[in-house]
Amino acid sequence: MELASQRAPETRSGPLAAVEKGLGSVIETLAALLVLAEVVILFSGVVSRYVFHKPLTWSDELASTLFLWLAMFGSVIAVRHSAHMRMTALVGMMSARRQYLFDALAVAASLAFLLLIAHPAVEYAYEESFITTSAMEISGAWRASAFPVGIGLMILFSGFRLSMRTIPSQAVLALLTVAAIVGVFWLIGPTFKTLGNLNLIIFFVGIVMLAVFAGVPIGFSFALATYGYLALTTRVPTMVMVGRIDEGMSHLILLAVPLFVFLGLLIEMTGMARAMVQFLASLLGHVRGGLSYVLIGAMYLVSGISGSKAADMAAVAPALFPEMMKRGAKPGDLVALLSATGAQTETIPPSIVLITIGSVTGVSIAALFTGGMLPGVVLAIGLCFVVARRYRNDDLSHVVRAPAKAVLRAFLIAIPALALPFVIRAAVVEGVATATEVSTIGIFYSVIAGLLIYREFDVKRLKPMLVETAQLSGAILFIIGAASAMAWGLTQSGFSKTLATAMTTLPGGKTTFMIVSIIAFVILGSVLEGIPAIVLFGPLLFPIAKAVGIHEVHYAMVVILAMGLGLFAPPFGVGYYAACAIGKVHPDEGMRPIWAYMLALLAGLIVVAAIPWISIGFL
Repeated sequence: MELASQRAPETRSGPLAAVEKGLGSVIETLAALLVLAEVVILFSGVVSRYVFHKPLTWSDELASTLFLWLAMFGSVIAVRHSAHMRMTALVGMMSARRQYLFDALAVAASLAFLLLIAHPAVEYAYEESFITTSAMEISGAWRASAFPVGIGLMILFSGFRLSMRTIPSQAVLALLTVAAIVGVFWLIGPTFKTLGNLNLIIFFVGIVMLAVFAGVPIGFSFALATYGYLALTTRVPTMVMVGRIDEGMSHLILLAVPLFVFLGLLIEMTGMARAMVQFLASLLGHVRGGLSYVLIGAMYLVSGISGSKAADMAAVAPALFPEMMKRGAKPGDLVALLSATGAQTETIPPSIVLITIGSVTGVSIAALFTGGMLPGVVLAIGLCFVVARRYRNDDLSHVVRAPAKAVLRAFLIAIPALALPFVIRAAVVEGVATATEVSTIGIFYSVIAGLLIYREFDVKRLKPMLVETAQLSGAILFIIGAASAMAWGLTQSGFSKTLATAMTTLPGGKTTFMIVSIIAFVILGSVLEGIPAIVLFGPLLFPIAKAVGIHEVHYAMVVILAMGLGLFAPPFGVGYYAACAIGKVHPDEGMRPIWAYMLALLAGLIVVAAIPWISIGFL
């Protein structure tokens, strides 16, 4: 990549940089405190209800209020650190100078939306002030004010970024370009009202694809297209869009997102993930391709704890890659398998995608958690077959088999870590805690295990972990909010009815519908990532799947695996590049070896799609 070999624009110092750093530090501290507050509130609710049989009537309401502030502050931190999710495959092929220009354009486009939505956000907060909450009896403005405050801070940090981390001439050019585009659309606004459904193509296909491929963050691409559609082609007040973003990103079920992200970071920090990996390595390390099997198994187990693919890969790769390289494994093979296991474990509870599906479609999260276990096993078998073929001629004469005592000792050490996924699933299935609350049980379990059993708990790492949790969660939740607003716009346009008619009349019935869904979600997963795609199309397609005779849980497993395939397949899948970054391997090295794994995943996906029992047999 040309960008890596040239110097990026340096961050300029001075009074402005000091202000940016000081304000950023304050926001990060507040966000970290909000994550901790949510953990304490929800865990207190579980203990009060299940142990003392006295539910805290105000806990969900307070958690929901703080959650919106957490989501907005997390979005602000993501703006500050350029952590909002983007599709950079095409921009990455350009020269370094053009990449810097497109980075500036991405910031300018995001800034344009924030400026456009700022006044509607203030209006929305004012309207919410007339609502009084039922349990705490406080004004709704305490919660809704998170929007204007968060948007104002994002505007500020976007300005800081353009003025401090961008070449001045490119910043000016980017701002003028975006201003000119917005001006042209405003001038020809009356024309759009005469175009009817053609506006759906212009805004929800044309603008979205143009913005996404230009490197504009996905959430802001959705938001710009939706704002333009509502403002220029309808009479719907733009304040309604803020309400739809609020509804999408602050659903209490989604509070599981930051909590499971934090849990994933905790199990890595406390040594629990390493204990599981070491046990599997002692068990299988002496067979051909043994550590590759360990990687597949470890990703399966860790996914059952963290729910975050980035956290999964970051926990497993550093523990295995050095030893695998010592045994002769090529770096490209390692990141290829790491990416494939990321796709394979997308259905393993408590997957954030599962929680999102439950949130937007109304499918039981407990049923999704139960149904997600076996599809991951089916895909793992396919990956193991490829590993067996690839490493069948390995020379293991220098590898010593671990004695039975060492295996037993590693197993005993790993028991607390191995038990955690089962504790989490049992708590949800048995009704001890909801899918949102159960993460707090895992968090307290991990803290106790880290302090008393593994004796690994670095307090200094706690704040950075909380800030990272808020940042990643803010980026995810902003996408969900923007995608929810976009899905609502599509529904209001009548598109959902047209789509339902088209999909239900496909020749071949549910078989054709399933094939079309697989192809669509592989493509969507590679371009938009899993969560935006499911928020956009889940509410539209799940009712159709039910109407043609497909069980909702079975359909959920198929579309999640299809999205995972797209997400981790090069050249567009962002998950693949995340795996390369975590493994510190250049993306080019994994391009060739990954395709055998992708074919195995595709075969497994076809098996899961063809045999519903795999997904629903244990419901």
